[in-house]
Amino acid sequence: MSEAQPVEHRAQVGALAEAIGARVRGWRTERSWTLDVLADRSGVSRRTLIGIEQGQSNPSVGALLRLSAALGVALAALVEEERPAGLQVTRAGSAPCLWQGSAGGRGLLVGATEPPNVAELWDWVMQPGEQHSSEAHTPGTREVLLVLEGELEVTVAAQSSRLQVGDSAVLAGDQSHGYACAGEAPTRFSMAVLQPGVRG
Repeated sequence: MSEAQPVEHRAQVGALAEAIGARVRGWRTERSWTLDVLADRSGVSRRTLIGIEQGQSNPSVGALLRLSAALGVALAALVEEERPAGLQVTRAGSAPCLWQGSAGGRGLLVGATEPPNVAELWDWVMQPGEQHSSEAHTPGTREVLLVLEGELEVTVAAQSSRLQVGDSAVLAGDQSHGYACAGEAPTRFSMAVLQPGVRG
């Protein structure tokens, strides 16, 4: 990896954080909400909200999901520029990275539909030892995933299953759940998240 790549990545993360902050601030002020009101409705602390709105914080996926639910917008609306309906293309390398693992893994939101019935498509890579735990999403949310490389441990509430290449699973995203790289090699999986009835 060249020295320019980490600098370029930091610049992309910084630009995304600033864009998210501007969108959150815009929707909050459009609703005439104070920071305290949004903090109360989302469960995201006032201090964290200030950092997000100022573009100085790279919020977690959990914080973004809580904010999108409180504001009544799709997660993609927080992280992607508005695009024309009909055909929306996300070019390779341009999807926002919304999760980063400690060993270099990443979760990319590669596409999403508009409310009220939101569908998101994710591309995940996890390195050995990495895991991601997720809070319960909005009621009725379902996740469908397909393992493309490696082994993946999927947990929903008290149930878990180890998946191999070519295995798929449907899980209740409205319960606490998580994913972990289960083998000695990296794992890659595609995931669709279906959220019915998201307010627009």
